[in-house]
Amino acid sequence: MENACCIVGLGAISSIGLDVEENYESLQSLQSGISYPEFLQTLHKTDLPVCEIKKSDAELAALCKMPLGLPRTVYLSAIAVQQTLAVIANHDMSKLRIGFISGNTIGGMDRSEYFFTDYLQNQSQGQLQDIRYHECGSITELVAKHFGIKHFVTTINTACSSSANAMIHASRLLKNNKLDIVIAGGADALCRFTLNGFNTLMILDSEPSKPFDENRKGLNLGEGAAYLMLTSEAIRSEYNLHKYATLSGYANANDAFHQTASSAEGNGNYQAMKEALAMTGLTTSDIHYINAHGTGTGNNDASEGIAIQRLFGENIPPVSSTKANTGHTLGACGALEAVYACLGLRDQVIFPNLRFETQMKDLHFSPDTKWQATKNMQHIMSNSFGFGGNCTSLIFSKDS
Repeated sequence: MENACCIVGLGAISSIGLDVEENYESLQSLQSGISYPEFLQTLHKTDLPVCEIKKSDAELAALCKMPLGLPRTVYLSAIAVQQTLAVIANHDMSKLRIGFISGNTIGGMDRSEYFFTDYLQNQSQGQLQDIRYHECGSITELVAKHFGIKHFVTTINTACSSSANAMIHASRLLKNNKLDIVIAGGADALCRFTLNGFNTLMILDSEPSKPFDENRKGLNLGEGAAYLMLTSEAIRSEYNLHKYATLSGYANANDAFHQTASSAEGNGNYQAMKEALAMTGLTTSDIHYINAHGTGTGNNDASEGIAIQRLFGENIPPVSSTKANTGHTLGACGALEAVYACLGLRDQVIFPNLRFETQMKDLHFSPDTKWQATKNMQHIMSNSFGFGGNCTSLIFSKDS
């Protein structure tokens, strides 16, 4: 774990909280953000529940002091970045090289939908401004400009592993002395294209999802954003910044099995977890909790569960999926769950897996279903497995 990067700042917004501590309190009180959409304009308003942040675009824009009319993902991203940057607000960082790496999957799709709704009715209608920020990179660039981050700005889109991969990229840049501080994470808002697309794949649940349950029917889509501030131990010490944890291990693997499914054996999942563990020099017995990808789909939970069994054998640590609380936030989920991992290490707690009832026949373990206070928890594994078999596993460690 030599040269492991320090996590010194956290920011998050989701359907269960507008900031990090609200998210934490909702997890503790077993709250879920699942409801029917209020702001998302969709034909599925009464049959497909989602995890929507109950704030209008105008309210979100006001929270981050940005103009109205930008994609919703921009506002979510900026709100979470604003929280993350708060830890250095009173420091002179002018001499430091600060980078911003953000994952997202829908870009400004919501504004594009507004445009085409008008345009298809009348080709002389539709505001071209609405499609100006359609592609994913525009979201990152708008947020970076808002906060004056210029040294390094880039976007990652590897589906559900996007923000986890942003953290890997950040760690590598820091270790190679290319930057001094990196804000890494991701954001995604709900839009009709995403909801309809996942519905076409027949992997959405018409009820609140049940990750790792034998009778699971699919996932609930969510929206949100989360970012972590990473830096070296030297910079952390120089500026006397609080350390939540270290990113001690990581790996990205691809089983190239299918466009949207993992292999039955969980090959990519297994390889990512195995290589992340090898990077730390730890053994499987050193991992005290796994925040699973755990989407609630038939394929994901089976392949991830089998991969966990392959790696950990009979000594599987507590496992749970917080997507039962937040929904699947796509490009944001890796960072959101990384924030939760840091909070778990901070307060020595294991988060429960909501709505679990029936043991999966394919697995010899079941997820933990109660909020647990623990002792001496040093290492948490957080999994993010995306479409195309893009699998990422992160390991967060607490100083002894």
